[in-house]
Amino acid sequence: MLPGDGVGPEVALAARRVIEAVALSFGQAFTFEEQAIGGAAIDSVGDPLPPATVEACLAADAVFLGAVGGPKWDGGPRRPEEGLLGIRRALGLFANLRPVRVDAAIADRSPLKREIVEGADLLIVRELTGGLYFGEKTRSVDAASDLCVYTVLEVERIARVAFAAARRRRGKVASIDKANVLETSRLWRETVTRVGASEFPDVALEHGLVDSAAMRLVLAPKSYDVILTENLFGDILSDEASVLTGSIGLLGSASLGDGRPGLFEPIHGSAPGIAGKDLANPIGAINACAMMLRDGLNLDGEARAVEAAIAQFLRAGEFTADMGGRLKGSAAADRIVGAIAG
Repeated sequence: MLPGDGVGPEVALAARRVIEAVALSFGQAFTFEEQAIGGAAIDSVGDPLPPATVEACLAADAVFLGAVGGPKWDGGPRRPEEGLLGIRRALGLFANLRPVRVDAAIADRSPLKREIVEGADLLIVRELTGGLYFGEKTRSVDAASDLCVYTVLEVERIARVAFAAARRRRGKVASIDKANVLETSRLWRETVTRVGASEFPDVALEHGLVDSAAMRLVLAPKSYDVILTENLFGDILSDEASVLTGSIGLLGSASLGDGRPGLFEPIHGSAPGIAGKDLANPIGAINACAMMLRDGLNLDGEARAVEAAIAQFLRAGEFTADMGGRLKGSAAADRIVGAIAG
């Protein structure tokens, strides 16, 4: 458990309570270990990713992260976000999965019309360790540059994750790039096409440009099944997609690699303005728990129980402040925990 900063400790507590409820209901046993990351780690030991945290994560079966960052650490010698990038690198996590579902119970909470969003069910598969974020960076007095690099191997492995996910869903992958302009995107498109044709002929593949995909995501989100894209485009599109549900506080994510523990977290960030006020929506963290149970611990039945408890809570019509309601975050967690316990 890496509670982190801002509302991270609050939602991490909700996540732990959910896992403990799963343990009681299913006769499982989970062992928890808490470590520092981000700004909290800077405050305690001067390092956003202490060696003890890395060691504990590598020894774990799964890693849950609350959130990192906040203005408190602006201008300092170290940034909390170094901890997040560092733990992704240490665990070899190259695939970020963000599911977005809009059930009837929350369709009216979206800023888009109900008929556009109700029933949308898509998965964004984002490459996590390449592209502009990790390329060579230079800076002079009057110019700066970030190098965007992708290798065939990097594209192949993330493509396989997306195609395999589509096989378990509705069998469609939309690969998003900027192949009309960028050479890395042309390599991306060629490689994804080859992997799909040779290894996943049963999965339908289409290609799209990121600008038109951004429009389609709000005009026709139900037309997407699995969206596959590179690091920068995935970062932007996944946050855009969170608007479909009406609140970024509802969504969880999984970052996966080859063999090492996965990292599971809500996508909403540290929200320092509401930290300590019991206003944070715990559902993103709880959805991340469901992903952790399924994708990290191979406990599909337990994951479905968590998802059913979330659905039951949303159908009841009581919401936290981010969704226009008055329910406190801890009270929302109480109801979901109660639904799991039966």
